[in-house]
Amino acid sequence: MGKATADRPQTPRGRRAVVASLMLCMGLAALDSTIVSTAVPQIVGDLGGFSVFSWLFSGYLLAVTVTLPVYGKLSDTFGRKPVLIAGSILFLLGSLLCAAAWNMAALIAFRVVQGLGGGALQGTVQTLAADLYPLEQRPKIQAKLSTVWATSAVAGPALGGVLAAYADWRWIFLINLPLGAVALWLLIRHLHEPKRDRDTTERPRIDWAGALTVFACGGVLLTALVQGGVAWPWLSAQSIALFGTGLALIAVLVLIERRAAEPIIPGWVWRRRTIAAVNLALGALGLLMVAPTVFLPTYAQSVLGLAPIAAGFVLSVWTLSWPVSAALSQHVYRRIGFRNTAMLGIGTATLILLAFPFLPYPGQAWQPTLLMLFLGAALGLFQLPLIIGVQSTVGWAERGTTTASVLFCRQTGQTIGAALFGAVANGVLAARLDGASDLDSVTRSLDSGAPAEHVRRAIADAVHSVYFGAACAAGLAFLVLLLMAPRRFPVIKDPED
Repeated sequence: MGKATADRPQTPRGRRAVVASLMLCMGLAALDSTIVSTAVPQIVGDLGGFSVFSWLFSGYLLAVTVTLPVYGKLSDTFGRKPVLIAGSILFLLGSLLCAAAWNMAALIAFRVVQGLGGGALQGTVQTLAADLYPLEQRPKIQAKLSTVWATSAVAGPALGGVLAAYADWRWIFLINLPLGAVALWLLIRHLHEPKRDRDTTERPRIDWAGALTVFACGGVLLTALVQGGVAWPWLSAQSIALFGTGLALIAVLVLIERRAAEPIIPGWVWRRRTIAAVNLALGALGLLMVAPTVFLPTYAQSVLGLAPIAAGFVLSVWTLSWPVSAALSQHVYRRIGFRNTAMLGIGTATLILLAFPFLPYPGQAWQPTLLMLFLGAALGLFQLPLIIGVQSTVGWAERGTTTASVLFCRQTGQTIGAALFGAVANGVLAARLDGASDLDSVTRSLDSGAPAEHVRRAIADAVHSVYFGAACAAGLAFLVLLLMAPRRFPVIKDPED
């Protein structure tokens, strides 16, 4: 092997060790989003706080989302290694504190600490994956990371249930410690980033005002979306106050970022057609992903009459086809380009989502399972070319910020989708059941036995409406790519070895 390029490890052995550490870091973040859910009954039984337990997930999600842009900018300024190491240590500290939590309030606070580290794991791992390999080889590492997410989606709930049932729920956090320690050791020993050309007479300037405003603005708006329609009505004083405060903070953020020498969210992220189009398209991906991940398990249990494990399998099949399709997508985008490959994937996904409302009632379990298998394949063809393509249009000094903006938009899309489709589902249920129920109460009633026939039909109609909304989001992503994205991405050629 020839001389390594400026931003890649110098030996194949070192690169493999770094890839292993990245997969472990991504595994920590991916596993954490699924392993906690099955242990909630044991956690609530031990600590109490049933009325606020949803913040175990919301608090973590908020912290991850609002820190993504900050970590992206910091990795471009100081390098990937210190940011990833600091984020990993913060995540492991949060895990240790979660295991020691003495009540629900403490556990929620420590989950936020975990999320503050989780933002560094998600964004920096994806950025380093692009740094490690030239354009032609990036699908390999991205396919490995997709496999980590797929494995975590399947294994996380089962592992969480086993630990909660046969050990103690605190082990779902303690298990992060040895995995994280191995990842840190590999990173510290094998990741060697070359020094960048920088004016040594001038210290890097950090936009602390912008960072704090991003935290405040994102936290306020995401809290409004997460809690609206759940903890309080959408048109209540709480919602109006939060949305009003969020809009005011957006205006303040724009003013701060315009004046900052090194803004956390630079304006070029939205002025460049390619990056802006990918941000909007992956925001729509986050939106449509809510339909299967949130609503399909309820549909499988209440309409199809499946047990929880079988219902989980109906959902999990898309995690099998997604990484396979992503790994094979390179053969498509090398022929027809990044944009056209992504349009092919999201166009197919639109048709699959539109097919869901036409499934027969009550139907057979294999029917939605087959649709989910096809949907995973279509989305693998959509997401990976966009991520690889947009990372290839910028140099090292802008790659962290670009990757973080993409992931931030996808996370925000999921939050908006949860609020939007939750309102849609509850509205349909209220109309079908004369205002007597919503999706949360229907889901809780499943524990007491199979729902009545009219309730089953109402749930089916609600989920069909959500899938139709998801198809609209997919169609919107298609139009964004068609009208905004350039036919050929302006790829920056990698320096030759």
